[in-house]
Amino acid sequence: MKKTALTLLTACVGGMIAVGAYKVFESKQEQTIEDKQNVKFVGFNEKSSMVGSAGDVDFTGAAAMVTPAVVHIKTTYTSTNRGQQYNPFGDMFDDFFGGGGGRGRSRQPQRASGSGVIVTQDGYIVTNNHVVENADEIQVVLNDKRSFKGKLIGADPNTDLALVKIDGKDLPFVKYGNSDAVKVGEWVLAVGNPFNLTSTVTAGIISAKARNIGILGDRNDPDSRPIEAFIQTDAAINPGNSGGALVNTNGELIGVNAAIASQTGAYEGYGFAIPVNLVKKVINDILNFGAVQRGYLGVSFTENNADFAKEKGLKTIDGVYVQEVLEGGAAAAAGVKQGDLITKIEGANIRSGSDLQEQIGLHRPGDAVNLTVLRGGAEKSIKVVLKNSENTASLVKSTSNATFDALGGRFSPLNDAEKKKYKVQGGVKITGLKENGILAQSDIQQGFVITRVNGKVVSSEEEVKSALNGSRNGMVNIEGIYPDEPSSRYSFSFPAAK
Repeated sequence: MKKTALTLLTACVGGMIAVGAYKVFESKQEQTIEDKQNVKFVGFNEKSSMVGSAGDVDFTGAAAMVTPAVVHIKTTYTSTNRGQQYNPFGDMFDDFFGGGGGRGRSRQPQRASGSGVIVTQDGYIVTNNHVVENADEIQVVLNDKRSFKGKLIGADPNTDLALVKIDGKDLPFVKYGNSDAVKVGEWVLAVGNPFNLTSTVTAGIISAKARNIGILGDRNDPDSRPIEAFIQTDAAINPGNSGGALVNTNGELIGVNAAIASQTGAYEGYGFAIPVNLVKKVINDILNFGAVQRGYLGVSFTENNADFAKEKGLKTIDGVYVQEVLEGGAAAAAGVKQGDLITKIEGANIRSGSDLQEQIGLHRPGDAVNLTVLRGGAEKSIKVVLKNSENTASLVKSTSNATFDALGGRFSPLNDAEKKKYKVQGGVKITGLKENGILAQSDIQQGFVITRVNGKVVSSEEEVKSALNGSRNGMVNIEGIYPDEPSSRYSFSFPAAK
């Protein structure tokens, strides 16, 4: 009996130690939205109990599951004239930013609205970058009319994605699907808040995949490298649907609605969504690293077609033709050559430049990807280790954190009395400066009150860090006042640290 009891006690203690060690190790692992979603999954079995008049093509279950998790995002721009800023969605979303032909207007405060998708129970929300870009305030209104203050965790203009967080528990969320498995002709639902009509559901089909429509990227930034591989749908999408959910009939998120092709600013039959597999990667990068970890192949290419294949003597009209292999890049190191025709990446067929961008965009620097190329008519497999924009395989530190460290300052928030005295909405006072920091070298003196960073009102160190993510063209802009002359406004600009 004693031996049996001792054996059982030993086994229990050993099990507890093993579980504890696993939990310690587990806590250090990279965090993903998928992990959060798999913790608990409530309400997705409701579909089986719902029968609609459409028979097998029944949208009621999917609509019931998704609608509670699609939110209305309302943004406020207190002094920045958003309409004068470059907007890559200009022709598609003029109405979205306050009425047709709204650019160049100077109403203050300005307001805009869009949609977002809750993807975790604790309040992480995926939306479009252009919905929240440069916003001073983000308000998130749930389907049940509860309202929360949203915090921008990070954004990526190159994919038009942003991650917002609200403080909530046991929130409804939409489970990720698999956009690679989506087929043309498949039924889908678009859920969002068009024209401020909350919780609107429309239905359509997948019209095409991997569409490049030339709306992303900054035409003033030569280093802008957008990824466009949109899912095209004829589900009705209108201004205000931006950032909303595109889901399949199982209620799974397959895309984040981003744009419409229209001459009038309203729906004319074509909508575009960012595929969820790209969304997963970008959002997880923002969540874990504060910046998107972009892998580069290091080639320039031409899309193949019948005329090009005939000109080059190629045996297929699929694939992309390598025009140039960039020196020092990933492809050059792996042995890719000019004239190679890339036909597959990780087994996925490559028929266009959008296909290539999407597949490479799913990976980080240091990831090894398998390319299938045609060279001299023979198929060849090449393993390429992707590099970052600096041609190394290292992950990139968040620009905001790097720049914040390089500022070389200590900050304290203004109290209400100081805000009233200086007639400002917010601000952080510089209480210390490093001699070799950016602030000191910009002739900013201790005691200066920073009121805005990149056009956003800041009231704490965390808000300064967040605002640094909004740097455009690699430049940071800081505005503020000196307490002894609050009527004079100062502005300083300098390059963001890398």
